[in-house]
Amino acid sequence: MRRLNILQFITPAGFYGAERWVLALANNIDRSSVTCDLAVTRESKQQDLTVAEVYPQSVGEVHYLDMAGRFDLRAINQLVDVIRSRQIDVIHTHGYKSDILGLLAAKKAGIRCVSTPHGFSGKVGFKLGAFIKLGTFMLRYFDAVVPLSEELMGDMKRFGVPESKTRFIRNGVDLIEIDAATQELGPRDTQLVYKNIGYIGQMIPRKGLADLLTAFDSLYATDQAVRLQMLGDGRQRSELEVQAASLKSAGAIEFLGFRSDRLALLAQFDLFVMTSSLEGIPRCLMEAMAVGVPVVAYDIPGVDQLVKHGETGLLAPLGDVNALVDCCNQALTNPELARHLVANARALIDKRFSAARMAREYEALFAQLVSPDQPESSPKNEAS
Repeated sequence: MRRLNILQFITPAGFYGAERWVLALANNIDRSSVTCDLAVTRESKQQDLTVAEVYPQSVGEVHYLDMAGRFDLRAINQLVDVIRSRQIDVIHTHGYKSDILGLLAAKKAGIRCVSTPHGFSGKVGFKLGAFIKLGTFMLRYFDAVVPLSEELMGDMKRFGVPESKTRFIRNGVDLIEIDAATQELGPRDTQLVYKNIGYIGQMIPRKGLADLLTAFDSLYATDQAVRLQMLGDGRQRSELEVQAASLKSAGAIEFLGFRSDRLALLAQFDLFVMTSSLEGIPRCLMEAMAVGVPVVAYDIPGVDQLVKHGETGLLAPLGDVNALVDCCNQALTNPELARHLVANARALIDKRFSAARMAREYEALFAQLVSPDQPESSPKNEAS
């Protein structure tokens, strides 16, 4: 079988789940049979292009597409130039904007196109909502659409994507990166005075971080040894900082912004909390479970694929802050329970959610799209 040339295309919004997913796939792709380039849009001087800066050069080249503003159709021709010069077989897009631009470029260049939906924003403004609606409409014209969760698979039917074009490849976390980072840190300091509760991700409404702050304030009222560290950024950050400043626990809350040492900080958490109302299968939650940090989250589709209550973590009903506080208290005050959750969580990640397994399945999909006569190595829509 000849070498495959793949182009990952993303319009970076920071260095969060989708961007780290692209890196995880690149780190685990079979470099002996696949070249995997990366294309990113360059939309402003303030844009975070970390994903391009740290992309492994041994996997493929990085291409910057200059755009005048947040949406510029001239990027299509730039993509076509990359596709032709690099003899790309498949373009693989991530997000509504890359879906729109990538599909049009693929059709113009005459190559296969694959989209991986990572999740969809909830309440957004009219203009952004219109672009998202256009992006989801265009999914039906891709050669394959590969959502990250069973819940997103269901959304594909609602968006009119033919079932024959959908594939389910379970999300995976980069254990190579995680294990290397945690080994460098050595054993955790068990003599720490404070109990660190943490969050890593975007600060946007669907992450439910106002609930996290409220829950933390309740925890602090009964135990002043707790601390909350929030890593990441987003349009809601200033609003959340105002809320935090109004709480009695204000002095115990840190907004750390984007951090390149997120795994080192994550490894020092005593508890990872996720209060999202909408997710695919969240990468930050998988990373916490792989590192060995107990997790507490709202019980929503996607999260429930990772967290089985009392087995791999603790779940609270969506929006029930009191139940969230109770789950946090259990994980923080019951060491035996915490050890039980951590051991089961890592075992689950090893078995079902590794990026190495994910990469093999994508390689098979890419190969099948380029050579349709080649039989698929795994069943379509596999959800086991």
